Amino acid sequence: MATKATQTTPGATKEKARTLPFRYQFAAGAVAGVSEILVMYPLDVVKTRIQLQHGTAVDGQGYNGVIDCFRKIIRNEGASRLYRGITAPILMEVPKRAIKFSSNDTFGPLYQNLFNAPALTQPLAVLTGASAGAVESLVVVPFELLKIRLQDKSSAGRYNGLLDCLVKVVRQEGPRALYNGFESTLWRHIVWNAGYFGCIFQVRAQLPKPEESNNAKVQKTVNDLTAGFVGGIVGTTFNTPLDVVKSRIQSVAKVPGVRPKYNWAWPSLAVVAREEGFKALYKGYVAKILRFGPGGGVLLVVYSAVVDFLGKVV
Repeated sequence: MATKATQTTPGATKEKARTLPFRYQFAAGAVAGVSEILVMYPLDVVKTRIQLQHGTAVDGQGYNGVIDCFRKIIRNEGASRLYRGITAPILMEVPKRAIKFSSNDTFGPLYQNLFNAPALTQPLAVLTGASAGAVESLVVVPFELLKIRLQDKSSAGRYNGLLDCLVKVVRQEGPRALYNGFESTLWRHIVWNAGYFGCIFQVRAQLPKPEESNNAKVQKTVNDLTAGFVGGIVGTTFNTPLDVVKSRIQSVAKVPGVRPKYNWAWPSLAVVAREEGFKALYKGYVAKILRFGPGGGVLLVVYSAVVDFLGKVV
């Protein structure tokens, strides 16, 4: 029997709603994820380059911010480099975003029943988002590792595309290497999704109700865009330090007998802060905000639109 999820967007507070089969929730999340990454991917490349930079730019080497990074990549490597490694996230985005939203829609009613809550509350919205993030992280780790390796400038000549990268990582480091950085990825996704979905719930509660507006469809889109934008910024603010250490953990190939400098998430946070200062934990923050602020809005608007469309044809 198909798993059911309510035909409400994440953070909705209605006690009862018509249900949609899980496959439709999955499809809506997949469409939303691919739409977001096609628009915002160059910012992800820039973010990763800045995060992997140790210290600050010296004598023109390295990057002094988002604009400088964009300019140097285009000038020195060509504009196409801004899309290097996009195959991995495209393949990842379908299950990742689909699982994010469908898990969130599934955990919501589950926790409501578990805690005897007649409607979703703020704490439950945070718990639901964190749970969805944990499930999501199980899928994304290998894709994230391959994407980071392809985006890293120092390994640009080592891999000839996604398949070559996959084969070389497995051959040289073993299949388990594809899950290097799993623990840091797990924390990153738990924190981001808790902030994202928790904020969506709170922001929506403060906005005008679409059904009370003269133009309900426009108001709903505005609400989704606003809630997703704020949720994307809050989630990004909380999880950027974990994203920095995740990028560093996954960028370096493990060598037998050699203990990596960055291994586990929380000790790695301390290493970065001690050696480069607290600000280094927020490297790439501006690029992430530029991506996940608008990107969070795009995600929620597209997801809501697809769910509404499927709800009319099912």
